[in-house]
Amino acid sequence: MSIIPENLNYTKSHEWFIIKDNVATIGITDFAQNQLTDIVYIDMPKIGDTKKIKGILLTIESVKSAEDVYSPVNGKVVEINNDLNEKPELVNSDPYKYWLVKIELSDNNFESMDYKKYKEYIGE
Repeated sequence: MSIIPENLNYTKSHEWFIIKDNVATIGITDFAQNQLTDIVYIDMPKIGDTKKIKGILLTIESVKSAEDVYSPVNGKVVEINNDLNEKPELVNSDPYKYWLVKIELSDNNFESMDYKKYKEYIGE
């Protein structure tokens, strides 16, 4: 069973996000990190990059595969989690503590599911 915190928003492509003060903090779900297995590299975007909903935000490489992570919001990258540059495997230990990027919203558009719908979506 995956860990699915109740206070977050979720996407069909297995990202989580929370919006506070017009900034979305974004990561991948526990389900996603379990599917990836051992994460070895994260190709982070650059601060200042503009991202669109459902556009590629970054790529995560694991021993098993490389997978794109998609932006759940429109906006500009304002922060990346630098801890993950040296230790990308931290996402495997706690994908909710080790967020990936923060995006300043350019509008209020986003599509998401609450934890109940996400739990149903992944079949748990």
